[in-house]
Order: sequence, then structure tokens, then C-alpha cells
Amino acid sequence: MRHLLYYIYTHTHKIIMLNLLFFYPENPLLKTQGNNARAMALLNYFKSRSFVVDFVGIASECFLDDDIEKMKSQRLIRKGFLLYEEKRKKNRFRKYFDYFLPKKNIIKVKDFDRTKSGYKKQFNQILEQNQYDYVVVSYLLWTEIINDNPNLVNTVKIVDTHDFLTAHFAHFKKLSFFEIGEYFETEMQLANQYDKIIVISNEEKYIFEQFLGKPVHMITHSVDKKELSEHKTYDLIYVASDNGHNVKSCRWFFEKVYPLLDKNITILVVGKITNFAPDKENVTKISFIDNLDEVYCHSRVGLCPMLSGTGLKIKVIEALSFGLPVICNTRGVDGLLNKSNNGCLVTDDETHFAKQIELLLSDSQYYQKVSTEAKIYFDAHHNVSSVYDNFDKLFNF
Repeated sequence: MRHLLYYIYTHTHKIIMLNLLFFYPENPLLKTQGNNARAMALLNYFKSRSFVVDFVGIASECFLDDDIEKMKSQRLIRKGFLLYEEKRKKNRFRKYFDYFLPKKNIIKVKDFDRTKSGYKKQFNQILEQNQYDYVVVSYLLWTEIINDNPNLVNTVKIVDTHDFLTAHFAHFKKLSFFEIGEYFETEMQLANQYDKIIVISNEEKYIFEQFLGKPVHMITHSVDKKELSEHKTYDLIYVASDNGHNVKSCRWFFEKVYPLLDKNITILVVGKITNFAPDKENVTKISFIDNLDEVYCHSRVGLCPMLSGTGLKIKVIEALSFGLPVICNTRGVDGLLNKSNNGCLVTDDETHFAKQIELLLSDSQYYQKVSTEAKIYFDAHHNVSSVYDNFDKLFNF
């Protein structure tokens, strides 16, 4: 059986478990953010293949030692470490030579570096005390912590890119053509420091493969297929974090689409995006929920207003796993392996967006048709088994 190949046998037939260090800066237990769902999907894969996993994150108000203990109790990790920013040292010249000067020589564009004083030293201490077969880093923004590290000479370095960052910066910073070139060069230079690159969409695979001499693995997102409840509490469900793309899109929906809808339509908004959703009588807001399944299964239609952004939208996959039709803008289907007949209704026109919502909620035959397309698409491309097969190829199982 293929899944047994995560064991490595020596000539004496002794079983050696693979040790893996997984760096993810945020709290993967906060499941209302798509990026956290992606990190949790990787942790579940590692668990299914019996990797010995140590985890490194960034300490914050939302990520504390108690959260590390919860991850241990769920048997997702063996050890967990949180990196803390060091307080400013009195010797500023020492800090310049130990921290700022090396960073200037490695990364041309400062936007591509999220490491702060003390992070790399703490990360090195973890590597000095433990040996790993693999290190997996989430986001190219954190490449500095593994750069030129003598403790990783015999370790396979993998990056899960999550997104094409140059496009992200180009949108929010309104970069000129020449600046885009510098950002793109930096992104490719950082990616080239890894042995293997994971991307989440075919569009990003095409870009990275054109400029890198390293293996690029397109591994989409997977979740377990879910069942809907016959009792529907909400007509529409909108799950999102509070990043810039989502904030702009949320405002578009409530300013342009919402006024066109029947006010008897019930809407549930979940996640940090609730801070930007207006208070309306037919709008319920839940900023945090431990289990998204509890609200997805009681909803009829998924919403993904998305005016900008790149990469796969995890919230779309989560809705499709329940067979929910999803109404979205053009950017909402980025990263999907099939752009049509996939359970998503796509429009950038607010009037048509509103009409599609009301048609789905009023026409049961039409609803069933789109729901069936969602189920077929999900079963073909995002089931756990097929995605795990792609991870197995990445790790040479």
C-alpha cells in the first residue's frame, strides 16, 4: 500500500520515521481564515503519513503557548515553538551588523521579508537541537529564516507559496512596470533558494515553472466531503478574513448588491470581515467559530465577492464540499481546475449578482442543477485522497 511508503527502511530493516519542521506564522486553529485552513490541511496530511512534526509559529495575541498545547493534544505535532521579537538592543551598531546589514544583501525588496530581530536566531537554536529530513516554510515572505543556514545542508527545503506575491503587491502598492520587475525578480530569487516549490493553482505553476529550475508542484486544497442539513437557518453564508482584498470586496457587496436584495433573505457573515460588514436586521455576524461545518451545513448558498487577489479561494472549496452553489466575481474562481460547470456562478455586475442570488433561492430545479455541478467538481478535484496522492509525490512516497 502506497501510504506505507512514508517509512524508510535501512539495510537492517530498521524503521526510521521522517522528521519534518513546519513553519507557519499564524495560528492554524483559527479556521475562519482560508490560509489557516490550508495550514491545517498540511498538518492533517503529515499526521496521516506519520511524519514526526515540529511546528514553528510567530507569537501574537492570537497565537499563544496554550494553542501549541492544543495542537499537541490533537496529535498534530510533537513539539511546538513560538518566535518572539527581541527588544531593541542598546548596542545599535551590533544590531546593524548582526541583523540589518545581512538582510540588505539578501532581499532587494523589503516587502518580501517579514522576519524581525531575534526570529532567525531563535529558529537556528531549534535547528541546532533537532535534525530534520524536511523543512516546510509557508510563504516566501519568511525565506530569510532558512537562508544560508548550515543546519539545513542535508535537509530538503520546501516552500508552500500560498499566493503569487508580486501580483498582490502590484495591486495594493500600484507599482509601475519597472517596480514590478524588481518585485518579480525578488520573488523568483527567493523561490530559488528552496529545493521544491508548492503552488496552489495551475496559473501560479505556469509562472514559477517558466523562471525556476526547481520542481514546482501544483497541489490544490482538500477538505473532507460534507453533508448538508435539511434545516436551513441562513440563505447566504459569507466567510472571510479582513485582508485588503476581502475588505474592498465586502464593501462592494454591501454597497452595490445588498440594496438590490429582498430584505427577507438571511445572510450570515463569519470571520474577521465582520468588522467591515454593516449592522443590518437580516445580517448575522459571527467573528469567530470553532467549527465552520456547523454553519455551512445550515446554509443554502455561498458568497465569494472578490474584486481582486490571486490564488485559490479556500472559502469556495469549503462551500463546494457541502454542495453549496457559490456566487462570486471573476477573481473568485482563480485557482479552480475547471472554470465552468463547477458550482460557481460568476459575474462582476452587481445587478446580475443579485439576480443570481434570488434565482437560486426561488427556483429549486435551478438550485439542484448548480448544487450537483458543485458536488461533481469537488469530488473530481478536491477530495482528500487525490490531493494526498499529490503530496505523496512531493515527498517521494
